[in-house]
Amino acid sequence: MSTTVAERIATRSRAVTIVGLVILVLLAWAYLLLGAGMPAMPGMAVSPAFTTVAAMWWVMMVAMMIPAASPAILLYAHVHRHSGGVESAPPTAAFLAGYLACWLGFALIAGGLQSWLVPPMSMALASRAAAAGLLIAAGLYQMSPFKAACLSHCRSPASFLSRHYRPGSVGAFRLGVLHGAYCVGCCWLLMTLLFVGGVMNLIWIVGLSLLVAAEKLLPWGSWISKIAGIAMIAWGAVLLFG
Repeated sequence: MSTTVAERIATRSRAVTIVGLVILVLLAWAYLLLGAGMPAMPGMAVSPAFTTVAAMWWVMMVAMMIPAASPAILLYAHVHRHSGGVESAPPTAAFLAGYLACWLGFALIAGGLQSWLVPPMSMALASRAAAAGLLIAAGLYQMSPFKAACLSHCRSPASFLSRHYRPGSVGAFRLGVLHGAYCVGCCWLLMTLLFVGGVMNLIWIVGLSLLVAAEKLLPWGSWISKIAGIAMIAWGAVLLFG
């Protein structure tokens, strides 16, 4: 295969991947903006089905996490092409499926917690003390070694791929699961803050999405993570003692 043909395959594959990710994220945001299957009338005390709640959480994670994960997904395709796979399109879909499978697991847990703890009429924690405790816990986790370790993997996709890369679709899925596990480990407690602001509160969803992107993509992201943690602890203390 000539270099020119190989470059064409690489360029076309990258373009298809970018367009696919953009469409996926836009569809996820559209689903959220249309209500994600939740009760249409504010104040309704009818609890939505668990499958509806879990699906809402999963789509919400797609909308919030894929933008920050896109550099790793695109880099995986690039590494595949330079590891002997230039003759065919990289199994990026398998990598993405593995990544999203981790967030599906989180969505099932979050959906169960919402059905158990959150009143359907408010979609947020009813207890001020519980909300304060969750904010303080999230803030402390932001400064924990475990958060730092997971965030380091998310911020260094090249290092991650060089250590864990495996060829083929099965290898791509495994790699996606591993990257997703680090991502969930980095952000799971941040995502539970939606129980404080309201699960379908779009302002909170956008704010947390921007925080996740800043932590993972900006050069000073690790400092942003710690500053956000201090702010969460302070906010929780105000709610608890104010």
